[in-house]
Amino acid sequence: MTKKPVVIGLGITQQKGSYAELDEALFLMEKVAMQAINDCGNSKIKDFIDVIDIPKGFWRYRDPGKWIAEKNNFSNAKTSVNKIGVLQQYLINNTCNKIIKGEIRAGLILGGESRAKMIAALKEGIEYKEMELSTNPDQYVKAKDDLYGEGEAEALGLMAVGYYAVMESAMRKSKNLTLKEHEDYLGSMYADFSEIASKNQYAASDKSISKDQIMLANSDNKPMAYPYNKYHCTSWNVSQASAILICEEGLADQLNISKQKRIYPMASSETNHMIALIQRPSLISSAGLKLASEKINEVVDKHSINLNLIDLYSCFPVAVQQFENVLNLNTKTSRTITGAMPFAGGPLNNYMLHATVQALLKLRSQSGHSLITGVSGMMTKQSFCLWSSEYQMPFYHADVTKKAQQLDKPIPISNAKHGNGIVIGYTVLYEGTKPTSGVFYIEDSQGERKVVTSEDKAVITSMREEEWIEKEISFYGNQVS
Repeated sequence: MTKKPVVIGLGITQQKGSYAELDEALFLMEKVAMQAINDCGNSKIKDFIDVIDIPKGFWRYRDPGKWIAEKNNFSNAKTSVNKIGVLQQYLINNTCNKIIKGEIRAGLILGGESRAKMIAALKEGIEYKEMELSTNPDQYVKAKDDLYGEGEAEALGLMAVGYYAVMESAMRKSKNLTLKEHEDYLGSMYADFSEIASKNQYAASDKSISKDQIMLANSDNKPMAYPYNKYHCTSWNVSQASAILICEEGLADQLNISKQKRIYPMASSETNHMIALIQRPSLISSAGLKLASEKINEVVDKHSINLNLIDLYSCFPVAVQQFENVLNLNTKTSRTITGAMPFAGGPLNNYMLHATVQALLKLRSQSGHSLITGVSGMMTKQSFCLWSSEYQMPFYHADVTKKAQQLDKPIPISNAKHGNGIVIGYTVLYEGTKPTSGVFYIEDSQGERKVVTSEDKAVITSMREEEWIEKEISFYGNQVS
C-alpha cells in the first residue's frame, strides 16, 4: 500500500510587547513544537519524529532543532537547517516524500523569528542577547547564492524592495493602467488585506489601514521604492513561530490520532530555476511559474476543486499579481488567509509556514481545500501546495526546474558604453522621504539588457508622474545621459 503523509499537529504563536515580554526565537520555536505535539493528542508521537526541519532565520543558533529535541526527549530526531534561498515548501515536500518512501515515520517542520525583540532592545537601550548554540545540525541544506545581474546590486542594493518595484512597473504597463490608477489599485488591494489581518489573532497588526493611508507616503508610511510605500512591503520585525507535524497515516491510526486533526497534502509543484531579474525574458512572469502552476491547475480541474482558502505570497504586491495571473481563481475569494505580509507579518524565511498552519487550522473547522504559494529571492523561485480536509489522492510532487531551464534563457548583458535603450522596468529610490535616484532596466538595440540610473531631479519627478515603460532613453556608462 502507498504510504500516506498526513498532518496531525499544528502550532503557532504571535507575540507583542516590551523586550522583557518577548521570547527569543529559540523559545518561540520550542513553544510551537510542543503545541504541535500536544495538538495531535498523543505525546507518544515524540518517539516517532525522525526529522526536525527548520528554515534559517535572523538568529545565530547553529541548530535550534537539536536543542529542542534534546530538551524535550525527541530521542530519534535528526536535524536539518535550511539556509535562506531554499523554498519553504521544499521542507514540506521533502518530508512528505520521505514518508511515502518509508525513510521516516514522522517529521516536524518549524520556523520562528524574534525581530520584534531585537527592535525592542534597540528602543529600550538593552543589549540583545540570545542563547548560544554552537552544535551543528545533522544536515545543512543550502541553495545557490542569491543571484544579481551586472549593475543590479550597485543600483538597487541588496534589499528586495527595489527589484520588486521594477517588476511592479512592468506589471502596471501590462495592465494598461495609468500611474494614478495603479496606485489606487494597489491601495485598494492592500486595504482589503489589512482588514483581514485586523481580524486575525495571529497577525502582527490589529489595525485596519485605509486605502488612502496606504497610498499616502509620509513619515509613518515611508516611500520605499516607487510605487511602494511601507504599507506595501513585508514586515519582518515580528516575533512569530509556527510548526507542522506530519506522519504516515498508518502511524496516526496506530496512535489513535483523531480524524478531526488530519489534513492531507494533495499536490505540490515548485521551480528552482534562477535568473537575475535584469536577464529574465519577462519581468512579470517566468516559464517556471507557468509550468508549476499548470501542474496545480490540472489537479484542481481533475478533481473539480473549489479553492475556498487561498494565500498568495505577499512580500510585495507584484508577487500576488504574478500568482493571480497563472491560477484559475474565483474573483470573490480573498487572496490571503492571514492578511498578507505587511500586516500579518512576514518573518524572514518562514512566512509560508505561518500561512500554511493558519490554512490547515481553518480546514479542520470547514471542510474543503486550500492553496498556499511560496517565493524565494527576487521572485526567483516559486512553489504551490494544495491541501485537503479529506484524502483524495496520493501526494503528487512536481519539480519543473529542468524544463524551465530549457525554456527561459538569460538575456545577455549589454557591454555598450553608450547608446540608446528602451525602458522595460523602473523605480525611484528614496532616502527618508526624499526621492534620490531613478533606476531603469533597459533593452538596447541589440536586444541586450542594462541597468542605468539618474539623479536628475526633473527625471525623477517625471518618473512618478508619467509612464516611462517603452520610452527610449540615452545612456553613457551606467548613467542616463
